[in-house]
Amino acid sequence: MQAALVGVTGYAGMVLYQLLKDHPNIKKINIYDHKLTEPTTLESVAPVFKYEDAEVDPYDPTQIMADNDVVFFATSAGVTSKLSRPYLENHFPVIDLSGDMRLNTESSYEKWYHKPAAPEKYLRQAQYGLAEFESVKDQTYVANPGCYATATLLGLAPLIQNQLVDVKSVIVDAKSGTSGAGKKLSATTHFTETNDNLQIYKPNQHQHIPEIVQELHKWDKAVSSIQFMTTLIPVTRGIMSTIYAHVNDGVTEAQLSQAYHKTYDQKPFVHFTETDLPTIKQVVGTNNCDIGLAYNPDTKVVMIDSVIDNMLKGAAGQAVQNFNQMFDYEQTAGLKLKQMLV
Repeated sequence: MQAALVGVTGYAGMVLYQLLKDHPNIKKINIYDHKLTEPTTLESVAPVFKYEDAEVDPYDPTQIMADNDVVFFATSAGVTSKLSRPYLENHFPVIDLSGDMRLNTESSYEKWYHKPAAPEKYLRQAQYGLAEFESVKDQTYVANPGCYATATLLGLAPLIQNQLVDVKSVIVDAKSGTSGAGKKLSATTHFTETNDNLQIYKPNQHQHIPEIVQELHKWDKAVSSIQFMTTLIPVTRGIMSTIYAHVNDGVTEAQLSQAYHKTYDQKPFVHFTETDLPTIKQVVGTNNCDIGLAYNPDTKVVMIDSVIDNMLKGAAGQAVQNFNQMFDYEQTAGLKLKQMLV
């Protein structure tokens, strides 16, 4: 199989390229850049790959569909909203790591992303690809979830799907490393600002909020909003989504634990650690989501600790998961990764 990769210069694109190179079912990767007008070397657009003997071609959807079996977009917001049409109309397989096709309506996208949306008929053709819950086997355009959304939705799923908590009481305190902000220069991500510091950002405005609500609403129609806050922490990779909710009357800690075991014990990339609360470091370098639980019987509040590597499970790793599902490959193909111990 030949795979096209559009967007190799960002952090997620770089990680995705490395994963695709090691995937047992991908024989060749063809790289494209929508900013190029003529072919160039991979090193010239992504100096980190200076030892790679690879070429990057100008973006051409006709060439991409003729020469490849699937295309991965690792582009920033506002790109695939303009480029998705030929693939959707030709039912050509796409896995889109950007946020452009995750939401179902133009108005929602424009409200949260502050950019023109793709036409709604195209938005509704894209399948949201939360790999543990949404089947993409028969889909051709997969909208890969956001990193915060992945950690939060996986943490909440057993509670919401089993109606174990009051959905209006859910509060999410999510924290991310600096790679989640991408490569674009920003004063808030300078070393002197992030080192030895914590910064709350985009209060009540983070663009992953609507996709979280959209997915939760599928599981429980009573969900219409969520209290969600984001904090930048001084680590390179990783997300910790700390979730609080009031349990419904009569719900016990044993029931909470059973729900997580039932939901995830057969899922290779999600590990329920019970009351042994996971840390970011234990998932960095893997496609895993580790989830722990703490229940306060006095306040009837459950706290869920959900951690992922934002570059892998939150982006490139989940994209490969969706690719495996789309083409009926082994779930773990290309994703048998080793934890970074230090």
